[in-house]
Amino acid sequence: MTPSEKARLGARLKAERTARGLTQRELAEHIAEIMADQLTTDLDTLTDYVKRWERGRAGVGPRYRRALADSFGIPQRQLFHSAGLEDDPVLRRQFLGAAAAAGLAVTPWSATGQPGRRIGADVLEQLRRRTVRLRRLDDVLGGIDTYRLYASELAATRTLAETSTYAEATGRELLSLLAEQAQQTGWAALDAGKMSAARAFYRDSMAAATEAGSTALMGNALAHMSYQRVTAGQHGTEEADGACRMVGRQAPPAVRALLHERAAWAHAMAGPTHTPQVESALAAARGALADSGEESPDWALWVDDIEVQIMTGRCWTILHRPERAIPALEWALARYDDTHARDKSLYLSWLADAQIDAREVDQAARTLSRAIALGADVASPRPGTRVRAVAARLRPHAATACVSDVLEQARAMCVSPV
Repeated sequence: MTPSEKARLGARLKAERTARGLTQRELAEHIAEIMADQLTTDLDTLTDYVKRWERGRAGVGPRYRRALADSFGIPQRQLFHSAGLEDDPVLRRQFLGAAAAAGLAVTPWSATGQPGRRIGADVLEQLRRRTVRLRRLDDVLGGIDTYRLYASELAATRTLAETSTYAEATGRELLSLLAEQAQQTGWAALDAGKMSAARAFYRDSMAAATEAGSTALMGNALAHMSYQRVTAGQHGTEEADGACRMVGRQAPPAVRALLHERAAWAHAMAGPTHTPQVESALAAARGALADSGEESPDWALWVDDIEVQIMTGRCWTILHRPERAIPALEWALARYDDTHARDKSLYLSWLADAQIDAREVDQAARTLSRAIALGADVASPRPGTRVRAVAARLRPHAATACVSDVLEQARAMCVSPV
């Protein structure tokens, strides 16, 4: 790279980092997490690399380019060559293939026109419809499949916001859309096992939602932060409770139900001493769905009675109350389509857990076998993680034929032995 190219790249890296509220060391931590299996450099040295890259004193070697792009949620070509999705035939094929898999008629978004052009309601409506269509991909694909697509879409919308002019009201709507897209990208990152990236996108979402003045999206950003913390083995009750307080009763019913069920999960994961809070949050979620009110936004419409019963069963499973978990999960799973393979695989694993607590070992083995069949080829590490956990609980019963069989299935599914 020439000195001028290094300087331009350094300025771009610094802009992307500061836009996400990251320090240079935090960016180095993201890179280290992404490259955990291949990195030999210590964190202090990696932080020095970041400083040198941003100052234009060193080029970025091939081994670090993908990690930087993943940290920012931007395709490598876009980050290092200033090219969009339309210019990369590989990404374009991946995008169109994913859309076709979901039965969607989606064409790549192209922000036509010159920088500084004025946009209005027509462009916003086009972006909203596209965001809704892309969200449907998460119903059938895992985060490993959708993460780069969602990150590219978010980057394109951010570029549009930064290079266009618009009325104040349009600007607020555009910020709300950015917050929504950042949450979707963060969710895909979490589902793909990219915890640091998920956390960064949720922070971006909170910043955009706050600037837009959308309490519903602010609350959902907090709920996502809570879920990410819990998934990473940390406490998330403070964020989850804050989300519920933030929206109050003025939010649409599905939004309130979503935030309350996330609060129930955070408290269940905090342990049996939080059982009263779990009871209260689940009751609030059911009550919210029973309310009439303004129409809920598309990003919350997936929350219905089935989803609340799924969360009810998961919470009572974590609290080792199988007599309450099993009926809720069986009722919901009987109504849950197999096309949602990742989610149904996960939910079946919780049912198997509850059946083990109820000493229904043979039934638990059969349930786990169903979970493996659905989750074996899903592009998300989460089903495999759950299968390993349940298989470990079944191992003491390996002398039973059906348990022995499902343990073999689990070994075949999971990279690491159970």
